[in-house]
Amino acid sequence: MTTHDLSPEQIAEKIRGGRTSLGIEFGSTRIKAVLIDDEYHTIAAGDYEWASHLEDGLWSYSIGEVWKGVQAAYASMANDVYTAYGEKLTKIGHIGFSAMMHGYMAFDADNQLLVPFRTWQNTNTHEAHLKLSELFQYNIPERWSVAHLYQAVLNHEPHVSRINYVTTLAGYVHWKLTGEKVLGIGDASGMFPIDPETKTYEAGFIKQFNALPEVAAQPWQIEDLLPVPLVAGTPAGELTEAGAALLDPSGTLQAGIVLAPPEGDAGTGMVATNSVRKRTGNVSAGTSIFATVVLEHKLARLHPQVDLVTTPCGDLAGMSHANNFTSDLNAWIGLFKEFAEALGRPVSTGELYGTLFNMAISDKADSNCGGLLNYPFRSGEFLAGLEEGRPLFVRSPEAHMNLANFMRTQLFSAFSPVKIGMDVMTKDEEVQVDSLIGHGGIFTTPKVAQKILAAAFNTPIKVMATAAEGGAWGMAVLADYLWHAPWDLADYLDERVFKDAKSTTEDPDPSDVAGFEEFFGRFQTGLDIERTAIRSINLESK
Repeated sequence: MTTHDLSPEQIAEKIRGGRTSLGIEFGSTRIKAVLIDDEYHTIAAGDYEWASHLEDGLWSYSIGEVWKGVQAAYASMANDVYTAYGEKLTKIGHIGFSAMMHGYMAFDADNQLLVPFRTWQNTNTHEAHLKLSELFQYNIPERWSVAHLYQAVLNHEPHVSRINYVTTLAGYVHWKLTGEKVLGIGDASGMFPIDPETKTYEAGFIKQFNALPEVAAQPWQIEDLLPVPLVAGTPAGELTEAGAALLDPSGTLQAGIVLAPPEGDAGTGMVATNSVRKRTGNVSAGTSIFATVVLEHKLARLHPQVDLVTTPCGDLAGMSHANNFTSDLNAWIGLFKEFAEALGRPVSTGELYGTLFNMAISDKADSNCGGLLNYPFRSGEFLAGLEEGRPLFVRSPEAHMNLANFMRTQLFSAFSPVKIGMDVMTKDEEVQVDSLIGHGGIFTTPKVAQKILAAAFNTPIKVMATAAEGGAWGMAVLADYLWHAPWDLADYLDERVFKDAKSTTEDPDPSDVAGFEEFFGRFQTGLDIERTAIRSINLESK
């Protein structure tokens, strides 16, 4: 929601009156600050680009750059306010911070960071993942904070006995600005499993973890190390004088602003796509892809293909996350772009994608892709049991090879890995899904990706104009929710935030559903082709 019918002076009046909310999100490549008004329009924004780096063999971001980046993003946003509305930003209604989830930030009793920040990207925790998943009979992914902690224990790292507090990146920033050791429940659910009934950590798992001999030997118990989980709408402390100076070194911003619970990027994505109600979900598609569904009850069995997190209000959600999505597809479209240029007939990127994508749903395409097969694995894929990847296109001699089937195959294969985890939920666990909201660049071309995703999941797929607003906007909405907390979060989003949001919906076509299921069967059966390619083709060209 970036458009606004109000005059600059009317917006300036809202800024002076503190009728604003600020969301700042630490993404993997960018820190973004978004200021919204009380009608959820973006009135100012700023960002800062950054990247992780290897430190002691593990992916990290430096603490210095955390603060350099957030100060730069905030200053850019504040300058945007001054330039557009002539106002210095002295007060803000509410503020909220969010960040990429999971990872490991461990501090001692003097609040000193014990080891460099270990991000979700690190996979050195495989042993901890296997042992804890087996112990709890509950999937503990490698990137979760408890997996990082337990792996440090297993590795006998010297700092372990000195740990006094463990948190996430969002939790750390919030703590330094308010003094409060708390965390939004969605972000907390990526640290340690959450009980959706009690809205706190699973007591039985806490007891089992503390009873592990190598953990029992430590001078701490895990419940004393973790931040307190808070549901959305709970005041999570106030910006202190020191915190205000840390966020805005110019000294313009005043202390005393109430902050929302710091959340994870999965939760802000749910809010930005209005998918926090049970039996709804969202599909976020980019270089990687994940599908999240808000569950009505706990899963009956352990499923490594499904990550269990919660919404910002503490309801359990299942997530299927695939590492590979658009990289192979983009490479093929780049090839067609070169062909058009070689003919002396270059086309725009939008026209190229639109033309090729629409071929995939044209009358020239067979519902099952005509016997063609594609594997989009540029990198390894946990869902498919692959440690590495080799992009492949294969077909039988009698397959119906034409452009429409080729493009349909590309799109079918892109959505196939994430379908593995989704099928576990909908078929093995009989999870009910009323609607899914798609967001990401692939949905820019009208109808095509929606129609194919609806076939893959056999579920209506909605795309909203507001989905492009992103996690920082979603965090700003959660900050605004502090004014409306007696209202159920799902109702608040439906009836206030997204009341007039425009959207389009594609229902699953029975022919497309049957065609995708046939293709997906071939996709799974043919995974041995991919495994052979991994053994036979070098990862790096020589």
